[in-house]
Amino acid sequence: MRDLHLPGRSPVYAPNAAIATSHPLASQVGLDVLKSGGTAVDAAVAACAVLCVVEPHMTGIGGDCFALVAPKGSGDIVAMNGSGRAPGKAELSWFQEKGITELGASNDPHTVTVPGAIGAWTALLERFGSKSLGELLQPAIKYAEEGYPVSSRVGSDWADAVEKLSKNPAAKAAMLPNGKAPAIGTRHSQPKLAATFKILAEKGRDGFYTGAVAEDMVASLNKLGGLHSLEDFANAAPEWVEPITGKFAGHDVFECPPNGQGVCALMILSILDRHDVASLSQADRVHLIAEATKLAYAQRDRYVADPRQVDVPVDWLLSDAHISALDAMIDPNKAGAFEPSDFPVHKDTIYLSCVDKDGTAISFINSIFSDFGSCIMSENTGVMLHNRGKSFHLVEGHPNAIAPNKRPMHTIIPGMLVKDGRAVAPFGVMGGQYQSTGHATFLSNLLMRGMDPQEALDDSRSFATEGTLQVESTFAPETYAALEKKGHSLTRMPKPIGGGQAVLIDEKNGVLVAGSDPRKDGCALGY
Repeated sequence: MRDLHLPGRSPVYAPNAAIATSHPLASQVGLDVLKSGGTAVDAAVAACAVLCVVEPHMTGIGGDCFALVAPKGSGDIVAMNGSGRAPGKAELSWFQEKGITELGASNDPHTVTVPGAIGAWTALLERFGSKSLGELLQPAIKYAEEGYPVSSRVGSDWADAVEKLSKNPAAKAAMLPNGKAPAIGTRHSQPKLAATFKILAEKGRDGFYTGAVAEDMVASLNKLGGLHSLEDFANAAPEWVEPITGKFAGHDVFECPPNGQGVCALMILSILDRHDVASLSQADRVHLIAEATKLAYAQRDRYVADPRQVDVPVDWLLSDAHISALDAMIDPNKAGAFEPSDFPVHKDTIYLSCVDKDGTAISFINSIFSDFGSCIMSENTGVMLHNRGKSFHLVEGHPNAIAPNKRPMHTIIPGMLVKDGRAVAPFGVMGGQYQSTGHATFLSNLLMRGMDPQEALDDSRSFATEGTLQVESTFAPETYAALEKKGHSLTRMPKPIGGGQAVLIDEKNGVLVAGSDPRKDGCALGY
């Protein structure tokens, strides 16, 4: 039972349809689509398009997209992989001959894989939509053209990116008016992006991957030394894939398969499922999740890559024997040694959940990787290009060694909860590498600790990474002391960890229960 004496959001209860996003303008647009008879997929695409405008540091059409869909609430979950591939000329030997040993954090064209988002949106709409892409893009066009108010968390994050945005002339002109990040509460517009959206509204997928827009993206990248070609863009295609599943607290948890890190979330959940999480103290619970995280992420870093080019042993990673062996390595009283992570630090993504009046649910995530992605903006289109290729390695034999037309390992992972053949909740957590741990933390709160979706998102977060245990400022004081006694090196985070959204489908009572993370500016809405 929620304690009404404590501050915090209430979950949103809706009898027909609901959507939860990280920005109120996007949630409102999604709700309008739902109320007009649109499907959950229609609403997700319209809302995400708005997010590409009003949360430009988090997402954009120059990024990638993954989704899980439960058609009419069925447990037969459909998965979409909308991640892009490296250029066809991206041979490891080329980088070695040039003496390039590491891909840059920003303004490096070699970190830009062909964006997959628009391909994913159009494929999802073709299969599960009822409205045209042109109609669904109209709100985003309006906000990009006429301007939108900069919200609190967006403005705060934007101000942290001034230096790297300044290095790209097109990005500086568009995203730093008067040489500064827009102040919170002021209006910002992106007329070039609006014009590009209009082309997509008219021409759909081809308006992005061929023609003037593609030509400008390729020219902008080639000018900086990128290996991209028009053929790379023309050949871009999303992929319908078979989701992977795991058991947790009597439910089935669905994730997208590799090249995403969903398998890592399932590994952590499988470890937690062997423990009575609800009976643990706060410190012991955080410790258990931290140790499970260290073990699962070490396996992720070693094995997870593009399955089209590398053998990824998913069945073995999720096998009972393997998980039991990992669980046996956890000392309940002592922090284990960290495995070195060979993936970069990154934090920026949007996630949304939606369920329509027919029960169709979508778990949808769209990302440009780092804040403002590569900080390379296509000169004439206003498209900010992601830097997802930063996850590639330039080491011979590494699973994620860069190669022609290869997809990098991905951190963005939508989730779907199912029980007895029916969808229970589309859910997701933002926050780069944190997402696998975030899925496990959210579901353990929801299913083992009896929290509603909003409480499960609100709860204090921690993340074992890079040799420390990152902790938010909202834990009990004695928890910090107990964790340090176990040997954890704590890093007090200056900003909240990640974000998240979820919509719980309560078929028994005929209602939807939606939550939206207070760490972001967004909200859940329903009717």
